[in-house]
Amino acid sequence: MNQSEKKALQITACKVRMGVVEGTFHAKSGHPGGSLSAADVFTNLYFKEMRVDPKNEKDPNRDRFVLSKGHTCPGLYAALALKGYFSWEELKSLRHIGAMLQGHPNMLDTPGIDMSSGSLGQGVSAAVGMALAGKMDKKDYRVYTLLGDGEIEEGQVWEAAMFAGHHALDNLCVIVDNNGLQIDGSISEVGGPAPIDKKFEAFGFDVQVIDGHDFDALERAFNHAKEVKGKPSCIILKTVKGKGVSFMENQVGWHGKAPNEEQYQTAMKELKETLTGLEAE
Repeated sequence: MNQSEKKALQITACKVRMGVVEGTFHAKSGHPGGSLSAADVFTNLYFKEMRVDPKNEKDPNRDRFVLSKGHTCPGLYAALALKGYFSWEELKSLRHIGAMLQGHPNMLDTPGIDMSSGSLGQGVSAAVGMALAGKMDKKDYRVYTLLGDGEIEEGQVWEAAMFAGHHALDNLCVIVDNNGLQIDGSISEVGGPAPIDKKFEAFGFDVQVIDGHDFDALERAFNHAKEVKGKPSCIILKTVKGKGVSFMENQVGWHGKAPNEEQYQTAMKELKETLTGLEAE
């Protein structure tokens, strides 16, 4: 990846983070921590990796994305808005009654959403089904799904993994946002899913562990996943919960809490300074 392309992705990711703060502040609720940790992979997927077009959003040959950890939709919504699926102003109506953007993705009402999700563990099963359908229909689209490291404590995740491995779904890429924190504390204290890589390997996956905030590493990982044949892929992202907003980073309390006015202003000021610095380089 050349420097100008990388810089463009970093700028977009910063804007995604601004969208997360904007949306959760106006909603007075939501999940900023995991949305911020996943901002870079949302950006990489929609602005680099996936074959999607907001002008033809139902293209049967498009790549699919399922946000299995559906509560982090503020980050996905921001990426979709920047991609052109709907206006940026919609983010300010997040979680409002009657608004298009609800607290979990809704494929019936929101452009760009391939699957309604939110009940943890279920999204990956839907993604596996999409991948199997692609194989049966002899389509060349790829299916991506993002899980949380707390979410993989759900047994349904491993039933889906077993199915994907058994059917050699090499058009499936499972991504785990391994930020180390879930709603009740650290994953090691609450559920202890480690070793995550060995578990997916045991179910027949090709597994990579990378820095989830490094766009060069993301590009290499997704390129490698596309070359894997005969088995599904898993990319484990080592990330920082709350990434990009200093007072939210690695703080479990920001899993599901909206910023107040003062915190909103502080976060937006910090992100705007980051954006200005990136644009000036």
